Amino acid sequence: MIYVAHTAHWQFLGLITGFVAWILTMATAGINEWRLWYVADVSVITSGVAWVGIWRACFYSHVLPRTENCQSISILDTFVPAEIHLAQVLMMLAVISGLVGNVSAAVAMRMAYFSVENRSNIRMVFVMTGVLYLLTATISLVPLVWNMTSVLNNSTIDFPPEFYLPVAPVRQSVGSAIGMGIFASILMLISGLLFLCYRYVRQAPEQRRDPLSGPWTVTTLTKNSEPSRDGSTGMDNYAFHSGEGS
Repeated sequence: MIYVAHTAHWQFLGLITGFVAWILTMATAGINEWRLWYVADVSVITSGVAWVGIWRACFYSHVLPRTENCQSISILDTFVPAEIHLAQVLMMLAVISGLVGNVSAAVAMRMAYFSVENRSNIRMVFVMTGVLYLLTATISLVPLVWNMTSVLNNSTIDFPPEFYLPVAPVRQSVGSAIGMGIFASILMLISGLLFLCYRYVRQAPEQRRDPLSGPWTVTTLTKNSEPSRDGSTGMDNYAFHSGEGS
């Protein structure tokens, strides 16, 4: 079995980054502070500022029965501008896409770090994870940038009377939700690029044998018992005979 865990350390960091980015994306979709509306009439909105999100508009008041007053914004409301409708749809798609990307990243890490026999599709799983992360970042960036542009242009929203909000605020500023969402999208982009840069080692490492376990090559010396072809069986040592005779 080929050991490939050392090839996926950066991708493990990408998994952690992608999971954190997914949590921040969910928080961005739920936080109301996409737009901060500053109003001049503080007779109802006593705090002087209202928080307009993609699902609710809230403000503090000491005149109304409730201190914190929130009105829901539905996807079917006709007074809502197109950028808020688009944000409602795309942010939910980003949450789903990010969840699938995290599951795919976990499968890829399991294939790299644990003993999985079939690693033929490991490269495809890493590429699919990177594509999902990049898709999530793109889906969330589109409504974030559009709503930020609307805030900077001081675009108005024709709220109905039950919202107690003016058509146009004195001024408005970008809320913390948009900043958090852009940061989460950047983290998603980094995670996607890390997974796309994964390189799978296809060649098996060189097999090293233990010298104590063999294989051993035994070499034996063969004894030639056949007489020589010239028929001689040996020669006498004349020096020995001369010494013996004296």
